[in-house]
Amino acid sequence: MSVLEKLLSRWRDDLSLRRNVTRWETIPAQEGLYSNFPDSLRPPLREALQQRGIDRLYSHQAAAIEAAGRGDNVVVVTPTASGKTLCYNLPVINECLEHHESRALYLFPTKALSQDQVAELKALAEGVPIELRTHTYDGDTAPGLRQAIRKSGHIVVTNPDMLHTGILPHHTKWVRLFQNLKYIVIDEMHQYRGVFGSHVANVIRRLKRICRFYGADPRFILCSATIANPRELAEALIEETVTVIDQSGAPRAEKHFIFYNPPLVDRELGIRRSSLLETQRLAGELYRRGVQTIIFTRSRLGVELLLTYLKQGQKSIPGRDDGIRGYRGGYLPRERRSIERGLREGSVRAVVSTNALELGIDIGELEACVINGYPGTIASTWQQAGRAGRRSGISLGVLVANSAPLNQYIVNNPDYFFARSPERALIDPDNLIILTNHLRCAAFELPFNVGERFGKSEVGDILDFLAEEGTLYHAEGRYHWMEDAYPAAEISLRSAARENIVIVDITDPQPQVIGEVDRFSAPMLVHEEAIYIHGGRQYQVEKLDFAEKKAYVRRVAVNYFTDADLNVDLKVLDTFASEKGPVGRSWGEVRINALVSMFKKIRLHTHENLGTGPVNLPETEMHTTAFWLSFPPEATAGLAPEAIEAGLTGLANLLPQIAALFIMGDPRDLRAVSQVKAPFTGRPTLYLYDNFPGGVGYSELLYRIYRDIFRAAHTAILSCRCEKGCPSCVGVGDGAAGIDSKKHARQLLEVVLHEG
Repeated sequence: MSVLEKLLSRWRDDLSLRRNVTRWETIPAQEGLYSNFPDSLRPPLREALQQRGIDRLYSHQAAAIEAAGRGDNVVVVTPTASGKTLCYNLPVINECLEHHESRALYLFPTKALSQDQVAELKALAEGVPIELRTHTYDGDTAPGLRQAIRKSGHIVVTNPDMLHTGILPHHTKWVRLFQNLKYIVIDEMHQYRGVFGSHVANVIRRLKRICRFYGADPRFILCSATIANPRELAEALIEETVTVIDQSGAPRAEKHFIFYNPPLVDRELGIRRSSLLETQRLAGELYRRGVQTIIFTRSRLGVELLLTYLKQGQKSIPGRDDGIRGYRGGYLPRERRSIERGLREGSVRAVVSTNALELGIDIGELEACVINGYPGTIASTWQQAGRAGRRSGISLGVLVANSAPLNQYIVNNPDYFFARSPERALIDPDNLIILTNHLRCAAFELPFNVGERFGKSEVGDILDFLAEEGTLYHAEGRYHWMEDAYPAAEISLRSAARENIVIVDITDPQPQVIGEVDRFSAPMLVHEEAIYIHGGRQYQVEKLDFAEKKAYVRRVAVNYFTDADLNVDLKVLDTFASEKGPVGRSWGEVRINALVSMFKKIRLHTHENLGTGPVNLPETEMHTTAFWLSFPPEATAGLAPEAIEAGLTGLANLLPQIAALFIMGDPRDLRAVSQVKAPFTGRPTLYLYDNFPGGVGYSELLYRIYRDIFRAAHTAILSCRCEKGCPSCVGVGDGAAGIDSKKHARQLLEVVLHEG
């Protein structure tokens, strides 16, 4: 019996632990389904596979290779560690064996994954009788190597950000690649959703436009974790038809998956023990027993807090490495590579990570995964849990819920998770702000002809607008780039807006940039006196300079972190669709004016409030889309304005969390505003808006499926054990004033659900 099996046996007998377990799911081992090598695979490639001990393929690998061989665009949708890499490496190498000048472009969402896949590809290519030059081209590539890669790389491995800023704008230096491009590989396709996916779809439009200019018509191979709409997402990304392969033939080892809800410390108020502290306790026990473990948490701050707590909780010998590491965006590439290597070799025994390690980077044979807080989607949860037990032997996944309504709904309704198909991934490539930004980039790369479409979009009006403002010059049926600026450098694929705020450490005489945040998040995260945590170190923000797009920070050592409050005013600008009835519903364009006016200091470990401070920043404005419901007088008859306000406020706290289940988004992707008497409707109204400039399609989906979301929210309220409202449902109600937020929120929900 392994160490992990002994520990699981002890946990089963531990009543104090079991009373907090809402589901212990044992997923049995599964035999693999195999196929012979497809006839299209050339003999040298078959021999290379056999040298590596591969005499046959999983059924989905063979199906993908056969479809690619027919000239289809292919999307492969199978679980973590099911061998998707061979689904694209084998067709690409096979093509290069047949035509030595052929080229392929691989896109991965992160630099770490790109580095990892190059190592795998080179190991496979060693056995074939041609020199297959494979290179990573990203921000970490040495300048001296870049020219050689442009001229001689058979397979160029990069990420969407580098393709956007470093390859497409300089396509004249990549003539050999674009003239001979046969395959474009897009791995981890499920990551390309929301704003990021909408940007990437436009980057692919630009890529295909340049390929056509050079006479190439490449095929696409896409791979994804399990999602509900792989065909829809793939075809939205590449704007071509695809063949979907979604039946996995890979074997699967036994896995235990535990849903753990921290114990209540105040039943009346519904307050639970901190999920961070419970995660520390469970992960610490795995670490002490020698079980190599990965711990996922939602934010950079969470990584740094958990890393601090885990290190403080272990008895370590001075001078000896404790083998506990943090891993997130913002760490130096050399540091990240060292951690990945340490995980494979076993010297790193525990790693605390954001979703940066969720993807298919080779980090060895981890035995356990502890997830602090529901990742936001079923697909991401399975992806993270799949990082343990990737090859063989028993493995463990533990989801530790926090007090947020979304977490409490999932952990108290485990059948929703285990019996439901994963969510739909949404993108909106024609978001006006995103589309216009990429048209600017595309015009810089190649002039537009009058009447030319951009992908499937008609863009004549936008090109005329850009010409009127002096960005483009219209002459002889073409639109030419006019400005001196380099547009791609100003546009981040991770946010709809063009401006980011860089974070500058001024502790030492030589200032150093240590990170960045988007402009709309900056007032919340890097206002003056905020505590910003990076690499386990605390920094206090001394100045936020919006004009210069910089936040200046200095290293400190304090016993607290900060959290800011956001006040929002919403105004409806246009209604796209509406349905009248007892409860009116609509969706349309809105203007958001947001102001951060104060922040709280929260003590480390205990998370008690140590006080507040003012934030003196200008108001920010954003145009986006929203879904809204307005309640008729009869729905609120007999309720005082304070009770109506309490019910609406409770729904505004709960619904963005629950809606995130249905839109495959982060709860932070949606925000809610309530108005007791809205100027636009004249009624009590609840608005849910896309938290991105221009919106990305969430509001329209909410308009269509709002009943499903309201039913789930009703279930969440009924299943919560608090009396008058708590952080796990409608927020902390004002019970002392006699106002039952939970009751009034439920009443409003029932009005909607019983309508008609």
